[in-house]
Amino acid sequence: MTHGSNNPELIYGRHPVRVWLDSELPVKRILIATETQGQTLREIEEIAVKRGITVTRMTRTVLIKIVGHNMHQGVAAEVKMPAYVSIDDILKVAEKKNEPPLVCILDGIQDPQNFGAVIRTADGAGVHGIIVAKDRAVGLTPASFKASAGAAAHVPVAQVVNISRALEELKSKGLWITGAVEDAEVSYKKGDFKGPVGLVLGAEGIGIRRLVKEKCDFLVSVPMFGKINSLNVSVAAALLFYEARMQRI
Repeated sequence: MTHGSNNPELIYGRHPVRVWLDSELPVKRILIATETQGQTLREIEEIAVKRGITVTRMTRTVLIKIVGHNMHQGVAAEVKMPAYVSIDDILKVAEKKNEPPLVCILDGIQDPQNFGAVIRTADGAGVHGIIVAKDRAVGLTPASFKASAGAAAHVPVAQVVNISRALEELKSKGLWITGAVEDAEVSYKKGDFKGPVGLVLGAEGIGIRRLVKEKCDFLVSVPMFGKINSLNVSVAAALLFYEARMQRI
């Protein structure tokens, strides 16, 4: 396993910091603005004290300088992002749950808000893990953690050098790969997601790349009925993840 970064990174906001503490991921220190109060802040401080985490109090102005803006809700934490896992680690999650693997592969997603939203949906739908590329793609960052509403603490993410090779590895381990593309004739509602499945999603407007598309066993689309021909990736992910989950109930 490797970490996204060896240096401490800042997450901020009451809910993200509280979720991080609840997940028992490592925290270097908690920063709290002296002018702010509230139940969640008190709970954050109590948990930090119990776990022996340093709590540094400072004025709101100083906290704004450290975080870089005023959207911190009076609290921030110096942390290390969750460790990346291997593809085998993701498959072991499915094995422990006694379920056929359900894995999401993201091809070329660069927006941390979108990535965080996909992670949050993956957690809700019981997706066993997410695979992303190491280059030209977003990874585990404070912004994606915040956008995931803390779900990034619970959903395993593997970072690979080559998405096409990762698909080959998944196929060699018994997974069927389904790609979501705009021009597929088969609706995602007619896809078969009951068995071991990898779901490939690309960036909005760009889609999955040709070489990645060629590695897919099946292609499905989300039918569109308006003037716009593609959905935001997190919305498309939600439809596919929950269709797969409903088929497994």
